[in-house]
Amino acid sequence: MPIRPENRWLYPIDWDQLSADIRFRRAGARCEQCGRPHLRRVAHLGDGRWWDVEAHGWRNGRGRPVTIRGQVALGSVRITKVVLACAHLDHDPGNSARGNLRALCQRCHILHDAAEHRWQRWWNRFRLRACRDLYEDPRLTRQRLARR
Repeated sequence: MPIRPENRWLYPIDWDQLSADIRFRRAGARCEQCGRPHLRRVAHLGDGRWWDVEAHGWRNGRGRPVTIRGQVALGSVRITKVVLACAHLDHDPGNSARGNLRALCQRCHILHDAAEHRWQRWWNRFRLRACRDLYEDPRLTRQRLARR
């Protein structure tokens, strides 16, 4: 995932090399959570189950083989290009110890960061409301509410 310019200073100067080492040398260009291969198009069902071409079988969101009873409707199969990113397990970009880093595909990364993203959305809304309280005329706010 791209690093925001305002957060760039939190990462070590050799982050690109460290990230590449984790993703490609340690993880072997596969997601360490589900096993999806880097830069390949993967057929999946949207619930974490995906087709492993090399093993000729379905895998679940943890990378374990699963059997699907019956037939899979072609309309439910989606194709996604997998891109690995290096994720901080404790959500702290300043802690770049190898034990705190994991190579994750975009699905596993977003699931891992879901609570952090919810908190960030709440914080952004809170800040916007606080700024509005400081700088907007309360009479205008009441007028807007009365029109609804």
